[in-house]
Amino acid sequence: MLERHELEAFLTLAEELHFGRTAERLRVSTARISQTIAKLERRIGVPLFDRTSRRVELTPLGRRLQEEVRPAWRQITSAFEQAVAAGRGVTGTLRVAFVGAAAGQLLVGAADLMRRRESGCDIQLREAQMVDLMPWLRVGEVDVALGTFPIEEPGIATGPVLVSEARMLAVPSGHPFARRESVSLEDLARVPLLQLPGTLPDSLREDRTPRTTPSGRVIEPGPSAATFNEMLTLIGAGHGVFPVGAQARRYYVRPDVAYIPFSDAPPLRWGLLWRGDNSTARVRAFVRAAGDLVGGHA
Repeated sequence: MLERHELEAFLTLAEELHFGRTAERLRVSTARISQTIAKLERRIGVPLFDRTSRRVELTPLGRRLQEEVRPAWRQITSAFEQAVAAGRGVTGTLRVAFVGAAAGQLLVGAADLMRRRESGCDIQLREAQMVDLMPWLRVGEVDVALGTFPIEEPGIATGPVLVSEARMLAVPSGHPFARRESVSLEDLARVPLLQLPGTLPDSLREDRTPRTTPSGRVIEPGPSAATFNEMLTLIGAGHGVFPVGAQARRYYVRPDVAYIPFSDAPPLRWGLLWRGDNSTARVRAFVRAAGDLVGGHA
């Protein structure tokens, strides 16, 4: 059987691919990590990592072991954390991520409500860029995130819809669309549509950046952007358009970008996301607080 410290060393090194950073994360010496991995490889009988003076890489067998062991390890650690949380109540630190000013404002209110209810829980709010949101959840950089739906991603749980807002099209201020009172989904076939980063779920990208209009007309894909401000900069420079929520008119006023309502698009919906194997008492308490806040039960 593998010892806990061997599993932690292997999985952390498989993620970091650097002995020094692995040792720092686990608060042990680099020599200890090297010895642990060497002992593990001797027991298995084959190398798990290829090491050179410049880099560390997983071998094919090491990659297979990581893929098979990590889900079970996460489930074990999550069950232990939930048992501890149940015994102690809602304590410890909860890290919550948001993208954009409006999302941050909503989470500030939810965090204040939870602090009043659970004084022993420290809540840390962190701003993420679009490209970072899912990777941060996956690796445990944050526990909860507020994002737009739909999110259909293995291992990711979603809460109820917290906010719905009208969908609008962000266009260059000098574009003919900027002089119109509204646009339709069919109009997307007439302009390049900027793309979301590939780290976001396919379900979300298909909703926000479809490849065809409802009638089947092809939509030209424009360049992608890693952050929302980068997206607006590309729009202002005339490289394409992008669907946004109505809150953008308030929080992202720019002279080079205009926001035009859709006449036929469904609203954008916002809700909380977290890893399914990280449904701790803290996470569940925060989801309740956010729901009560927007539902008027604060």
